[in-house]
Amino acid sequence: MAGLRVVDLSTVVFGPYCTQTLADLGADVIKIEPPEGDTVRVIGTPAHTPGMGPVFLRLNRGKRSVVWNMKSPTGRAALEKLLATADILVHNIRPEAVARLGLDYDTVRALRPDIIYVHCTGFGLAGPYAGLQAYDDVIQAASGAAALLPRADGNPRPRYLPMLFADKVSGLHATYAVLAALVHRLRTGCGQHVEVPMFESIASFNLVEHLCNATLVPPTGDWGYARQLDPTRQPMRTSDGWISVAPYVDDRWQRFFQAVGRLDVFERPSLADKTLRRQNMSEMYLLMTDLMPSRSTADWLALFKQIAVPAMAVNDIGGLKDDPHLQAVGLFNERQHPTEGAYLEVRQPVVFGGCTLPELRHAPHLGEHSDELLRELGLLPADPMPPDAR
Repeated sequence: MAGLRVVDLSTVVFGPYCTQTLADLGADVIKIEPPEGDTVRVIGTPAHTPGMGPVFLRLNRGKRSVVWNMKSPTGRAALEKLLATADILVHNIRPEAVARLGLDYDTVRALRPDIIYVHCTGFGLAGPYAGLQAYDDVIQAASGAAALLPRADGNPRPRYLPMLFADKVSGLHATYAVLAALVHRLRTGCGQHVEVPMFESIASFNLVEHLCNATLVPPTGDWGYARQLDPTRQPMRTSDGWISVAPYVDDRWQRFFQAVGRLDVFERPSLADKTLRRQNMSEMYLLMTDLMPSRSTADWLALFKQIAVPAMAVNDIGGLKDDPHLQAVGLFNERQHPTEGAYLEVRQPVVFGGCTLPELRHAPHLGEHSDELLRELGLLPADPMPPDAR
């Protein structure tokens, strides 16, 4: 995406995750921030500088930060001149404020007719929830995600997944929407308005498997993919830790029980043939769970590799940096920030065979590139004026 300019007026995670991906792919991303900065700047404990928190570092590498007062004539003029040079605009401004700020699609399109205008919203603009505030927790609740764990484990209390699941998935939807709109522009010369609503994004994402039998009219069964909601399908305790095993297909179950000398389980009437075993998979999971404490995690992993049954140890997220596979593929890269010191960068997971992604500039300080952009736009002299010439 080198040579493409993205103006990023988004905050927190949803929009910035999209623009981070675009920056990783080589786009020139210009992050316009309010004087107090993006709120994500204060998440976590900074190494040295207030406003340079670790989550901000993770989400904003490769971007340039600009602080302009968009309500002042000078700031507005700078923004309009910048938008005239932009290929893509990404923002998450609430619908009622967009027109008031002069950032509606028609106004922006008048500055750059072929711009790709991406509006990251909480809820689709055509529905009754349009304009409501949306955060990850709210979307997890509205989309049914918070009600999935109770269906799986019997604890009736709804619970959030402990990650910014809705923000990040919606950010990926926004990314592919940008790329599709770019292809459209290459073919037609036309930009377009692109709406990416979180609620619809996560509802659609959840219903890939969980619409299930309700896909058909009339439904042939209940909503929810039974295998995913099976309370027996959980990590299993070994003698020294936890392991995840995914036999799934019948021949793998047979290989497992043969390897542990328990082919007798198939003499049970409930497990006598392939159809019965599929219907009563919970019983096989319970049998497997009972066997797991007899060996160490390493011993089980060696056996599962030998008999070609998918399995992995349960890692604590804090240990991923030391995972030998992730080290071998270079997912983590230790870099030196000019002011914040050493930090871990997590690269894009996709590997391109025909090109190399650029090494990106470090996450910026608030307003670090304001004057630089003004000079690029011809709104400041190319060289700073000496004091006696001011």
